[in-house]
Amino acid sequence: MRPAIGALSGLVAAGAGLAAAEVAGAITRPEATPLLVVGAAVIDLVPRPVKEFAVATFGTADKAVLLGGMAVTLAALAALVGSAARRRPAIGDAGIVLAGLIGVIAALTRPDGGLLDGLPSVLGAAVAIALLRLLLTRAPREAPRQDAGVLAPAPPPTRPDAVATPTPAAEAPGGFDRRGFVLLAGAAAAVSAGVGAGARWYASSKAESAAAARKITLPAPAAPAPPLPDGADLELEGLAPFLTPSTAFFRIDTALSVPRIDATAWTLRIHGRGATERRYSFDDLLNRSDLMERDITLACVSNPVGGSYIGNARWIGVPLAALLEEAGVRPPSEGGPADQIVSRSSDGMTIGTPVADVLDGRDAMLALGMNGRPLLPEHGFPVRMLVPGLYGYVSACKWIVEIELTTFDAFDAYWVPRGWSDRAPIKTQSRIDTPRPGARLDAGPVVVAGVAWAQRVGVDAVEVRVDDGPWRPARLAAEDTTDTWRQWVLEWEAGPGEHRLSVRATDRNGALQPGDESPPAPDGATGWHTIDVTVE
Repeated sequence: MRPAIGALSGLVAAGAGLAAAEVAGAITRPEATPLLVVGAAVIDLVPRPVKEFAVATFGTADKAVLLGGMAVTLAALAALVGSAARRRPAIGDAGIVLAGLIGVIAALTRPDGGLLDGLPSVLGAAVAIALLRLLLTRAPREAPRQDAGVLAPAPPPTRPDAVATPTPAAEAPGGFDRRGFVLLAGAAAAVSAGVGAGARWYASSKAESAAAARKITLPAPAAPAPPLPDGADLELEGLAPFLTPSTAFFRIDTALSVPRIDATAWTLRIHGRGATERRYSFDDLLNRSDLMERDITLACVSNPVGGSYIGNARWIGVPLAALLEEAGVRPPSEGGPADQIVSRSSDGMTIGTPVADVLDGRDAMLALGMNGRPLLPEHGFPVRMLVPGLYGYVSACKWIVEIELTTFDAFDAYWVPRGWSDRAPIKTQSRIDTPRPGARLDAGPVVVAGVAWAQRVGVDAVEVRVDDGPWRPARLAAEDTTDTWRQWVLEWEAGPGEHRLSVRATDRNGALQPGDESPPAPDGATGWHTIDVTVE
């Protein structure tokens, strides 16, 4: 039997197993399918430098690259197992069982894992074993091992005039029904693709319809954000808009599959040290009389100098301090026993936030809406947390379902054991949006523009340097609040040649943005954004 037959059998069996797992996941929990749980385990286990490389190289496509790489690896392994199983079916069984066991272990060891989460991997393995055995029974079997190229001896002629015809050693007794094998394999592959896609669509549509079981209308906030000041948005070509559209807002998280949560069934639990346990439904939050609306800039700690993992939006939500106070929480300065808030996502992610930062008067909130509409699923629907002035990994829990009051000594949130700081205030930064790095420009007036941020303090000045010349002050756009970024612009009379542009910001306390370059880990990048351009 040709090795390709075994490899093809392994590939078709693996596809059928994944399709069966998708069906089981649609019934139990879509996030528990083998590729997703194993992928999540890979994300958890890879060292920090690998994570940083993935984000720096692939950006927000890092998850698609991971899943694609896993699919290619699985296909290669399935082909190898199928090839080996053509001689020893037990090898095929063992390989598939091992793959299923990995899926089960990955599912059960997830922070939010339950017994049913192992079902997709178990069912997928069972279907894959059954189909692989069926395909191999339809394929030709190996004749006894002989030297390559040697023909099996023909039986002696029964009549003097009979002519003996040699039989190839590799030919299966009874021959090979090529057409039957191809039809079976093709039908199995087609059914698997259709069933898998249908199950994934069903799971997604069911969750979408549950989340949108009613059309959510955000009420008018009791404390609306003031109108944007005139001149806050310079509206220049190439410059990031002051308010980032929700669909263009950056997304950095560990979820390979975006959680789809039914808002009508969602609840938030607040408990822990110094807290009287409280529970809130989505309606409880939506109908509160203290809803507020605020413009807040959110930044990811993985953002490199000049990077795009930052955005500014108008958020509507419930003051987080009010919820904590209703639970009896006091700041450490007033004798409260907890100094850390651990927020938990529906997928088990944990984020640790200083209690003092939430209760110091800043506009920390549980956000229900973004830019005038309910949150998008990828941005945390139905509820997410926001704390101005802190990087997202210590403040901005998406798909939040629990808040526990504890201490930094007692608990390390997800990113801390992976080498990141447990406290991470956003650092003053500035960025050149236009011109782009490597741009070729015409000599003469050139608009240089970008954004700068110094949350909780505010940007007081932005300066631009051309090559090694003096720092020149840029014109600042009107300030919205100290919790938002601020646009700036400089008109440069560009002469021919290669030029280097650099930018730096100064906050309202007079502190200059650090020029020393450092990577994002462990608590945010530093350095001046610098680009090279060519003027002709």
